[in-house]
Amino acid sequence: MAAESSALVAKRQRTDASGALVPAAGTAAAGGTLVAGPQRTSDLLAPILLLAGHGAAVHTVKFSPGGELLLSGSHDKTLLLWETFGECKNVLTLKGHANAVVHWLGAENAVSASADKLVALWDVKTGGRIRMYKGHTSFVNSCCPAADAPLIVSGGDDSVARVWDTRVRTCQSVIDHPLPVTAVSTSADGKEVYTGCRYPRLSMARGLDMSRTRPLGIALSPDGQRLLSNAMDNTLRCWDVRPFCEGGRCEKLFLGAQHNYEKGLLKCAWSARGPADGARVACGSADHFVYVWDAATKRIKYKLPGHTGSINEVAFHPTQPILASCANDKHVYLGEIRP
Repeated sequence: MAAESSALVAKRQRTDASGALVPAAGTAAAGGTLVAGPQRTSDLLAPILLLAGHGAAVHTVKFSPGGELLLSGSHDKTLLLWETFGECKNVLTLKGHANAVVHWLGAENAVSASADKLVALWDVKTGGRIRMYKGHTSFVNSCCPAADAPLIVSGGDDSVARVWDTRVRTCQSVIDHPLPVTAVSTSADGKEVYTGCRYPRLSMARGLDMSRTRPLGIALSPDGQRLLSNAMDNTLRCWDVRPFCEGGRCEKLFLGAQHNYEKGLLKCAWSARGPADGARVACGSADHFVYVWDAATKRIKYKLPGHTGSINEVAFHPTQPILASCANDKHVYLGEIRP
């Protein structure tokens, strides 16, 4: 299947020796003069921007709810907070983890999980750690907060998923699994928990088995009715997770992304809330490309180069046609796509 052409493929942002961003050709020049280039679709400074600053593989990247900020987590033991627009300045560094995966919890707080066996709640204005949640006995691979409830779900190599109340430090519930838990998600109200583990099965807390693959990343659709899973069989699958549905639970199969011997926890994502609510799905790949599919037709819309390492996560901007991606090459890219 052929991918659409895009400015994101054609342009790459660079930094100078001081680390400042250098606008790509065909965008704003150093003196502010505009030169001919592709039609712009976002408020980014250039069609594609490279955010360099991490010293090791970047495992996760997430936009804030309003899209003004971007948070990235790396194996270099830091979380970096970036401005999405303008020169994409690194405005804050959060330290205290061995490495981390992150999620936003409202506009001012973030949740992270790490190989140091901890789940943490952060104040992104001050960089301070508000609370630590202790209970896992091995690496914590994934965490997910409920949008409308004071709840966090985490999953780790200790083969359990834990449910935390953000207001207290103690674990509220433990969900046992036969093997390490690689991915977790939860509904907005926190009443349903979804987990994936290295055992070839994807489950809901209510005990519904949906797959015979090994999920490495899962994501709930904006309307809460579909679950996306990215697995070691090189497939991205869409599942109907409503209490009652006709036919099989697996509705769609998206092909193209690859896994390799690294067995990285490559995460997947739905396009954000808005007019194109859930219209596209995306995930990283071990072949160094970002894959974006049309959720309705299952066709690849974008196969985007640029990274030189396995891509661990792709995130959609909540309001604009912008993609963020992060990889083992230590880099984060921001690029615009068609609306």
